[in-house]
Amino acid sequence: MICGKTGGTGKMLRVLHSVSNMARAGIETMLMNYYREIDRDQIQFDFLANKPVPGEYDEEIRGMGGRVFVSPGLNPLHYPRYRRFMADLLRDNPDIRIVHAHNEAMGYYALQSAKDAGIPVRIAHAHNTRIIRDYKYPLKMACKQLLPGAATDYWSCGRDAGIYYYKEKRWNDSGFILRNAIDVPRFGFRPEVRERKRKQLGLEDCYVIGHVGRFNVQKNHTRLLDIFAEIVKDVPEARLVMIGTGELEQDTKDKARAIGIQNQTIFPGQMADVSEWYQAMDCFVLPSLFEGLPVVGIEAQAAGLPCVFSDRVTDEALFSPEARRVSLRAGNAEWARVTLAAGRSETDRTQGAETVRNAGYDIHTEARKLQEKYLEMAARAEQQQA
Repeated sequence: MICGKTGGTGKMLRVLHSVSNMARAGIETMLMNYYREIDRDQIQFDFLANKPVPGEYDEEIRGMGGRVFVSPGLNPLHYPRYRRFMADLLRDNPDIRIVHAHNEAMGYYALQSAKDAGIPVRIAHAHNTRIIRDYKYPLKMACKQLLPGAATDYWSCGRDAGIYYYKEKRWNDSGFILRNAIDVPRFGFRPEVRERKRKQLGLEDCYVIGHVGRFNVQKNHTRLLDIFAEIVKDVPEARLVMIGTGELEQDTKDKARAIGIQNQTIFPGQMADVSEWYQAMDCFVLPSLFEGLPVVGIEAQAAGLPCVFSDRVTDEALFSPEARRVSLRAGNAEWARVTLAAGRSETDRTQGAETVRNAGYDIHTEARKLQEKYLEMAARAEQQQA
């Protein structure tokens, strides 16, 4: 199944990004941040969705001239069909000269297909520091071993993720970090928005702890509820806001009810205006089991929020003096103590945007760098093929 127009051999460089689908999640939001900022007269993004579920960004993509292609899926049983699909897609769209895979180990599917089709630039992009041990774990580990042979370039959101996926020597020799940059002014602290949002939500007198993330094992929502239950013992006016959707959302709601904190927890779902929700928070908590370099952590720091991350979040993600890490081995009472102390500290939230900008995560600057990088890679590949 293919959505959008195909064909064309113009001079514009088209980059095909292999993703899950273009839902409003971390990797996809990062890609859209870059897509909105690049010069689309020179470079266009297309997206290979490997889930047959429409994404919230699909309409915007098409409005900017991009295309969304839907593959047969990253299932081993579909692999022969997937390979035929990719061969047809890349043959019929010769304007695609770069394939950039964001599917972690399973990016091998797209990159090997691109290699077979003669695509000269094939980018593997690491976004995490661990693979979940579920029923797909053996397959993902096999694909992880094959990934470097299918790629020509090795990218990552940060050092730790790059080393995990490509090994230290390869990463040190040829790794490239593409920063998870954001629209800094959009997330910068705005007191008038904070006042309006808290009033709208009835949170004027509450201590608001925030979290943004897909409801899956990685984000560790069940531990977050346990930590919050400790906080409520001392601060009954505390509220926990958990923004996102996912396969464990209902399980998380059920647990909140089971431990008696359902009236203090808020589940808004997936929010388009997440920047305004950061304004309403007093502290941001991310007790993840593993992370590459979380976009939400960057957004929260740009909003000037005190942040409490687990020690499984790379230290590369800490830009602000108001960001700290706590070991997952620490008890819930210790997490509660640190979270309350962080939120009650004297913080000038207006400094958050400048802190993130100085750390190099401003999309306006980073998009220009990415554009130059893509054009340089494409030109180099053409010279090598000449």
